[in-house]
Amino acid sequence: MPSSILLQSGGGAGAVFFLFFLVTIGLAVWTYSDARRNSGHPAFLWAIVVFLAPILGILLYILLGRN
Repeated sequence: MPSSILLQSGGGAGAVFFLFFLVTIGLAVWTYSDARRNSGHPAFLWAIVVFLAPILGILLYILLGRN
């Protein structure tokens, strides 16, 4: 019975948001480590761009940020 109450309360939306947040953090960490090796631009700024706008940020980094 408690599992059906949990599903009715919208618990799935929180799980999806948390998963999206974890993927965004992972992309920012990967971008930072990759930019330190393969970019002439500051790696910290690329990580911030990817964290704030994940899809656009990773596309910009791949197209413009890598040497």
